[in-house]
Amino acid sequence: MTANSIEIERKFLVLDDSYKAQASSSVGIRQGYLCLQPNCTVRVRQWGDTAFLTIKGKPAPGSIARYEFEKEISPEDADRLFLLALPGVVEKRRWMVPMPDGLVCEVDEFEGANAGLTVAEVELKSETQAFERLAFMGQEVTYDHRYKNSYLSQRPYTTWPQ
Repeated sequence: MTANSIEIERKFLVLDDSYKAQASSSVGIRQGYLCLQPNCTVRVRQWGDTAFLTIKGKPAPGSIARYEFEKEISPEDADRLFLLALPGVVEKRRWMVPMPDGLVCEVDEFEGANAGLTVAEVELKSETQAFERLAFMGQEVTYDHRYKNSYLSQRPYTTWPQ
């Protein structure tokens, strides 16, 4: 599977663990970054038994839309790419929570060096698409770069001043 698309997502801090009872499924994820440049990131991700290579562009100023290229790769290729990744592999459990408007809220419960951080993401079709926020979705952090996985790989949540 190869996908070229525009990614538009909004992120929120999670207030409590009520999302777990609402989730339709969950999966363990680990991801490492091969390239972290201001205009482009390249990552390898293992999602359960499936693996992907993803390239993401930088959004235009004031926008949250960015180009994303994703290709499924073999687990063996992913293992080899993880050996080339920069230090700071991100580990998390992703919970898939159906939303009333047909969208899916992806709740990432971080582990390892980012333990204690839980972030909800909603992928949208447009930057102006309306949706109903779920009760566990707290402060919006869409525009705060610290909550990007690429940032967390280099500056883990457990090292932030509390």
